[in-house]
Amino acid sequence: MGFLLEQLRHVTRRLTRAPLFTAVTLLTLAVGIGANSAIFSVINGVLLKPLPYSEPDRIVGVWHTAPGLGFKQLNASPSTYFTYREENRVFEESGVWNGDSDTITGVGEPEQVDAINVTYGILPVLRVQPVVGRVFTEKDDSPGSPETVILSYAYWQRKFGGDPHAVGKRLVVDGKAKDIIGVLPQSFRFLNQHPAVILPLRFNRATVFVGNFSFQGLARLKPGVTVAQANADIARMLPMLVARFKLPPGFTLQMFQEARIGPNIHLFKEDVVGDVGKVLWVLMATVGIVLFIACANVANLFLVRAEGRQQELAIRAALGAGWGKLARELLFESVTLGIVGGALGTALAYAGLRLLVALGPTSLPRLDEIAIDPGVLVFTFGISVLAGILFGLIPVFKYAGASLGTSLREGGRTLSEGRERLRARNLLVVVQVALALVLLVSSGLMIRTFQAMRKVQPGFTRPEEVMTLRLSILEAQAPEPDRVVRAHQQILERLQQIPGVASVGLVTGITMDGNNSNDPIFLEDFPSPEGQIPPMRRFKWVSPGLFRAMGNPLIAGRDVTWNETYNAAPVALISENFARHYWKDPAKAIGRRIRETPKDPWREVIGVVGDERDDGVDQKAPEVVYWPMLMKQFWAEPVVVRRTMAYAIRSPRTGSQSFLKEIREAIWFVNGNLPLADVRSLKEIYERSMARTSFTLLMLAIAASMALLLGVVGIYGVISYSVSQRTREIGIRMALGAQQEHVSRMFLRHGLVLTGVGIAIGLGAAFGLTRLMSALLFEVSPLDPITYAAVSLGLVTAALLASYLPARRATAINPVQALKME
Repeated sequence: MGFLLEQLRHVTRRLTRAPLFTAVTLLTLAVGIGANSAIFSVINGVLLKPLPYSEPDRIVGVWHTAPGLGFKQLNASPSTYFTYREENRVFEESGVWNGDSDTITGVGEPEQVDAINVTYGILPVLRVQPVVGRVFTEKDDSPGSPETVILSYAYWQRKFGGDPHAVGKRLVVDGKAKDIIGVLPQSFRFLNQHPAVILPLRFNRATVFVGNFSFQGLARLKPGVTVAQANADIARMLPMLVARFKLPPGFTLQMFQEARIGPNIHLFKEDVVGDVGKVLWVLMATVGIVLFIACANVANLFLVRAEGRQQELAIRAALGAGWGKLARELLFESVTLGIVGGALGTALAYAGLRLLVALGPTSLPRLDEIAIDPGVLVFTFGISVLAGILFGLIPVFKYAGASLGTSLREGGRTLSEGRERLRARNLLVVVQVALALVLLVSSGLMIRTFQAMRKVQPGFTRPEEVMTLRLSILEAQAPEPDRVVRAHQQILERLQQIPGVASVGLVTGITMDGNNSNDPIFLEDFPSPEGQIPPMRRFKWVSPGLFRAMGNPLIAGRDVTWNETYNAAPVALISENFARHYWKDPAKAIGRRIRETPKDPWREVIGVVGDERDDGVDQKAPEVVYWPMLMKQFWAEPVVVRRTMAYAIRSPRTGSQSFLKEIREAIWFVNGNLPLADVRSLKEIYERSMARTSFTLLMLAIAASMALLLGVVGIYGVISYSVSQRTREIGIRMALGAQQEHVSRMFLRHGLVLTGVGIAIGLGAAFGLTRLMSALLFEVSPLDPITYAAVSLGLVTAALLASYLPARRATAINPVQALKME
């Protein structure tokens, strides 16, 4: 310990004598290490930390595959829920759930809140214990039993002020009074859901059929059971479905078999994290490259500093100091700087982390679990020490060796030695340029991706002019289906009277908002082979005027009318890609007939509309069918009406508070008990679909800018050093008649040669590494020639600028003074 303290005092004294060197070194390291620490904090919080549940590695998502329907991941259904619960050999507890949105009345103003519906086994799967009251039992989840509800901690605090006597009170949810039986803990987390209330699903087993794969399954494995064993058990139980439950109307056993439904059990953490890991690991690799570039820059600084101490080191070597002792001292100094730089980097990471979380896409999971925790501190300390060793080793091998004796005898001022010293610095600059090019290419590819996504026609126009919101007409407010439609129409007409409103339309799912349904569609012109289920199509229910409000053109035919809606006319509209898939020409689809099951009536196609990028601009537009809001004989139901609809209101006034106030007043004029939900502009929805690309682009751009700056500084430093080392040579050249332009070109050429070698190496590395980004790119090749050419040209330009100043300074050298100095 005494030795370490003594060494620390010596290092501190030496560093305080060179404040500029110390400050530049620490700043460079702090930026490089801080960026790595911040990104690792995100990776640790999102990917590496275990989920906040008891024994999270035993919690699995219960999914399926259905290659016959084109599904790699298929949800669970009521039939699978009952079958697995009753027959499984591998689950300790299991259940299904789905997200929802409910209207709350009777406590303050009416409001629409997020909710999740669960079977009674879901909370035990997560081993969640309420802070007040109890969780659901099998009785709560059974039809005919008293209606119950559980509150989230945040909603309990907001609505009831944290009053424990709230349990036992009644809450009116969707027009039905429900007993509050419990409050979940504040620490409760469930995917990216933020529910205010949790409700039991209450399946009626007598009415369940094999289909309806629209729920998410969750289970806890028994101790010692593996995921592979769970998949094998699901495969054993799947054939039981058709023996226990009836098939959907018009479907046959052969159709079910053709779907080839199979098991796809995986750890619940995969559902929580999704595919965000691809982005985060790319960013981690990116900032890792920045740290390498920073280390190369600091190594260059250390070479200069070690050269200044060369005489001192040579004298100490002559007095008996061995290579090991000198190496330890040099490395101790570099590691000390690395650790101090890491401490400063941690402070920068803390500030940067808040910015990262603020800029990160809202879909980024586990945001509230991202923090500078002990694991992050250990990682930061580790890379700080590693960085210190990395940039410290080069001067150690160069100046702590046997050549010190020669340096002492010859004074260390020969031209050959100067060139030898410069060679190491040249190599470091080449590495910096190569790594900077890789980052600049990566950033350029994301810029090209962003540009390509911006050019895509998403299924709407001028999204900044469209306000969207969601309204639900409860059964208690309008029991009859036609009254539901009448209420929505009255609200629509009232909204159209607001000054500035150009058009209004209704749909069950606004483009890209995540609300959608999928089912097979049967075509009269193209009957499916016996026993086969036709491909899945997306379903939406719409009102007249929806496509005009969204700015999605009618390619052929016409829109549905209110008269057809009230009469439940058997009509439909389809998307352009659906029409072209079968009839090539959209106009030829008009008058054709489709239906959702083999037993339901045929419905005539009356219009073809533009494609919607419903899953995001970077995803292929799904083939969509648009039904009227009111239908008869739909999936064997006599009458079906859509009570919850999203409104699209087009107006140049979108975004102003006065406009939103007038919208509320218009809606409440028709019905004062209707809460507005999901109030946002279409532009917000659109930008959210671009959020991951925007976030990745921003982070890569910042890293690439840092890399470019450090690379330019490195080139400038090497050329400046070269000028200082060749002052005598320059003086002789100019004394012998060399022109200033010739001297300037000599140093510019030096900078360009270094840059050219770095670009050549960097291009080779980029060709291989950018292929790893393929999943993040859209309509852009990882080998996009425009990006590579632009980045290379930009780097050459930057190198010229970085070389110009020291080259110009070389031409200002006075030959007489230069020779006198020697």
